[in-house]
Amino acid sequence: MLRHITIPPERAWNSWSDRPGEMVFLPLGLRVTPILYSSRLRQTARMEPRRDAMRLGRHAIDGSLIEWEADLAGTVVAFSTTKPDPFAFRGSWSGRPSEWGLRFWVTLAIHAEGGETARMVDGAAVIRFGDRHVALVADQAPVQVTGHESLDALCAEYETHGYFHRDSRAEAAPVLALRFNLEMMRSGAYAAAVADDEALAIAQARAALAPPAPATALDPACEAIRDIVAWNTVWDGANARPYTAVTRIWNLGDWAVWHNDQTYAALLAGVFDMQLARENLAVALSHATPQGNFACIATSRDTWVDRSQPPLGSLIAWTLYQRSGERSVLEQVFDTMARNHRWWRRMRDPEGTGLVSCGTSDVGEALYKGTAFGARNETGMDNSATHDEAVYDPETRTLSTWDLGLNCVLALDAEMLARMAEVLGRREEAAEFAALAERHRALIRSELWDDGRKIFANRQRRGGFVRSVSPTSFYPLLCGAADAAQTAHLMRHLADPATFAGDWVLPNATRDDPAFAENVYWRGRIWPNVNYLVWLGLRRAGRAAEAKALADRSAALFRKNWEGRRIAAENYSAVTGEAMDQGDTDPFYIWAALLPLMEMGETADFDPWRGLVLQPGAQRRIGPMVSPWGAMTVASSEQGLSVALDGRELLLVEGGGIDSVILRGDHVSARAAAPCRITLRREAPVLALCDGAAIRAQAVAGGQAFDLTEGQRLDLWFR
Repeated sequence: MLRHITIPPERAWNSWSDRPGEMVFLPLGLRVTPILYSSRLRQTARMEPRRDAMRLGRHAIDGSLIEWEADLAGTVVAFSTTKPDPFAFRGSWSGRPSEWGLRFWVTLAIHAEGGETARMVDGAAVIRFGDRHVALVADQAPVQVTGHESLDALCAEYETHGYFHRDSRAEAAPVLALRFNLEMMRSGAYAAAVADDEALAIAQARAALAPPAPATALDPACEAIRDIVAWNTVWDGANARPYTAVTRIWNLGDWAVWHNDQTYAALLAGVFDMQLARENLAVALSHATPQGNFACIATSRDTWVDRSQPPLGSLIAWTLYQRSGERSVLEQVFDTMARNHRWWRRMRDPEGTGLVSCGTSDVGEALYKGTAFGARNETGMDNSATHDEAVYDPETRTLSTWDLGLNCVLALDAEMLARMAEVLGRREEAAEFAALAERHRALIRSELWDDGRKIFANRQRRGGFVRSVSPTSFYPLLCGAADAAQTAHLMRHLADPATFAGDWVLPNATRDDPAFAENVYWRGRIWPNVNYLVWLGLRRAGRAAEAKALADRSAALFRKNWEGRRIAAENYSAVTGEAMDQGDTDPFYIWAALLPLMEMGETADFDPWRGLVLQPGAQRRIGPMVSPWGAMTVASSEQGLSVALDGRELLLVEGGGIDSVILRGDHVSARAAAPCRITLRREAPVLALCDGAAIRAQAVAGGQAFDLTEGQRLDLWFR
């Protein structure tokens, strides 16, 4: 009876399909599909974003709140769904017609993937699945109920005969359509419920029609991350798995997975939901090849096993471990990611230099295999000007250049694997990967530094540096390769309006490069994933002011397109900040959420090197979000911030920020990034240490206070 048994009840009703407005009860394959019809155009809309104009609103990951608008022929219909309990949902619509409402129709179609018959029973549309029943009801009687063999047949009838047609009236059919118009029902509500008795399902659906309480608003950055993740989370029927797609809009087959994009989806989902984060990690890992690498892209139509992508998954898995405290995250990924790392060194270092080049191996039958373009795909920056001077060598099956960004990420991968191995008690592997990381950093520092231009750049394996540079020139900060003098030079490049600085940053070709004017994909445009990695690098290098400036500008870029228009773009113009100024960008792409993640991270972030970092600043309330110690909420202002776990305030920080924060029941610890006062909102500790020396708390209203100077560590122990 049950079609899918691995989805928890809390997520069972959700927008799982390629029609975002459609509510699906996944365990039964039951669907409730809104369909619009405009007489002016004689056209229907099933709310498919590749064809229909939609504005995607708020969306809780568990589907407990979903809001969206559709525009057909100038008539806008706003929909909202809520869930009073896991087995029921309530939907509503409100229309703003641009044609006579009598001629614009809202139809609710109930149908099942298995073809079970829908029947009208006591004013409700009911489908039976063995002993289980699903009922759909509305707060107003439909103008008529019609029956059809399929959604295609329903839409074809509208588009052929219009709305003034009675021949398909029915009490039972594979698809029952409850029809309403905007003259008689400008707004309306409907509800569906699942139960093990027909009468009970109908009663529970009618009870679910009661208006819900208003939803609690989140911090705008948190809400944006959540909405982008939730809208892009779908059901992959071919592989029987949930995953967060890069976008609902691209048509690359029944499913499509870019390795790095999938790990970014895991990172973003993990802010709120570790189960979904794990599911996305599992999808990313599932396309490991027998050779050792992760396939660059895998779809229902093609799989690029001959090439990979820069190995960022270890950074993301380590960050998820920091956020969740779950050692099992590392156990899930370590062996497969370690194999992938060794593949890179074995297959992409043809001269044994310790530095790697992009390539395309002689395996598989993928598009672009054995070509320079295919090799470029390994950087993820397919048409970047940094590749213009690279020549493909069919003998080594690699490009002629050492790619700076790829080498930095591989060095970082070794470092993250070493950290994982240490936690997992695999000491020999920890030492192996730590040594690889250190050697690789030294080679980047010496071989990929162009001392003439005082910048890191791609380099011919047997020659000089390539002319074009990109923000990957800052990736040595991310992997810890840049020394103090090199870092200082990089800061000057970052601030130079002729290259990387400007109102909208960071361009993926310098502003003085001829490629910048092309404004096509990686030639000049801004990419959220690159901004995020550079931001992490700046924070690692101790460049807090530059990191905050980049986060602020990235947030402004995101808000320019998100607020009002709800565009979360794959890439953006570095001249105007517009996303949709040209056709080579997707308007709702998963990694756009990295921009608000940076903004949020300037207040509260799980940093790969410093653990939980908290910094007072803008007035905001972030959370609840995942932490190792419970659902965490951080309220910030210019004066300080407070931290609550599971709704209970635990500590107050006044003055500067803190990092390396631990909030266990028996141990609270933090390091002062600047002079600050920490006030603990709980019982007095049995032992208080500052840099290992015993100290006494100051009794204050509501708790105990401790004053710290920059760099001091506070450790509090409790029974």
